[in-house]
Amino acid sequence: MPARHRTSLYACLLSALATGLAGCGSGASVLAQPTQWLTPYRSDVVQGNFISSEQIAQLRPGLSRLQVRNLLGTPLVSSLFHADRWDYVFSIKRGSGKEQQYRYMVAFKDDALVKFEGDAMPSEAQFIAQLDVRRKLGKVPPLEATEEQLKAAQIPAAVPAAGGAVPNANVPAAPLPPAKSYPPLEGGRQ
Repeated sequence: MPARHRTSLYACLLSALATGLAGCGSGASVLAQPTQWLTPYRSDVVQGNFISSEQIAQLRPGLSRLQVRNLLGTPLVSSLFHADRWDYVFSIKRGSGKEQQYRYMVAFKDDALVKFEGDAMPSEAQFIAQLDVRRKLGKVPPLEATEEQLKAAQIPAAVPAAGGAVPNANVPAAPLPPAKSYPPLEGGRQ
């Protein structure tokens, strides 16, 4: 590398270093506060058994343990010390750090549901809306073609020219007839 290129490289590096140090001293540098311009992606974490308000509406006293399990799912917490109590816990932790937690408790006596209470649960539609935080792209176009669109997309029938040749290259050729004999499967060894 020639000496004049080396000195210009050193000058550029020295001015970049001086600019960076001057920005750090003022406290206004973007590099001094990296959390404002660069944050890692943190995904949403969903844990536990989601219970919708529609499921809660189907609970009624007298249901058996099996019916409650079929309706709400397996409980997240069932204790040996409280054999007649099931606890359902559900939480959503957002990547931003915000956490929502829902709890619901069902109690049994002699294998029959006697008590159920807990937080107000969201409906299924509300829960899906909470999870779907993607950017809305607008109206989804119809996925079926109308009759007019189908007619417009059809390839016109080929009309043979005077010599009998078909001028339209988009029309597929007629299939070949099946072969009358086949080559041997093995090489010519005898």
